[in-house]
Amino acid sequence: MMQLTKGRPADAAARAPREQRCYDFLQALDIAYERVDHAPADTMALCAEIDEVLQAMICKNLFLCNRQQTQFYLLLIPEDKTFKTKDISHQLNVARLSFGSAEKMGELLDVHPGSVSILALMNDADNRVQLLIDSEVTGRAFFGCHPCENTTSLRIKTSDLTQKIIPALHHTPIFVELPRYDDAT
Repeated sequence: MMQLTKGRPADAAARAPREQRCYDFLQALDIAYERVDHAPADTMALCAEIDEVLQAMICKNLFLCNRQQTQFYLLLIPEDKTFKTKDISHQLNVARLSFGSAEKMGELLDVHPGSVSILALMNDADNRVQLLIDSEVTGRAFFGCHPCENTTSLRIKTSDLTQKIIPALHHTPIFVELPRYDDAT
C-alpha cells in the first residue's frame, strides 16, 4: 500500500544520482515535501492510485521541440487536459511543435521519458529548455512531480514551487492558456 512519507528516503544514497540531486536541491532551498514510492508510473491505473495518495496537482510534463530541433520546451499541463500542438504553437508563434526525442531529453535534462518533471530543469544550466506552464497548474495548494525518476512522486506546496523552486531553476516560465476539450472535439 502506498503512503506519503516526509522528506528524503532513508535509502537515498542507493537511488539514482539524478534523484539524489533533486533531494539535495530541495534541501538547499529548505523546502519541505512528502513523497510516495511506487512501481514505475507507466499505466493510467497506477497514476490514478498515486494521485489518490498525493492529493496534489499532477501534471503531464511534455518535452517538445520545433521542427528544426533548435528550440526546446518543457510544458506542464494538468493531467486531465488534452494537448494539441496547435494551441501552443499559436501562443508561442512557432510554426510546428512536436515531441522531442529521448536522446535530446537525456542530453538536455538528464532524464528519460516518463521521468521528466520541472525538477529536471536544474540539469539545464545553459537554459536551452524553455519552461511553459498552463495557467491552471498553480491553482491548487499542492503540486506533484517526480524527482527525475518515475518510481517516486513528490508533493510540494505550490507556493514553494512558484516562490522558491522556479526562481532557483533560473528558467523564467511562459504561462500559456490551453483550452479544455470535451471528448467530442
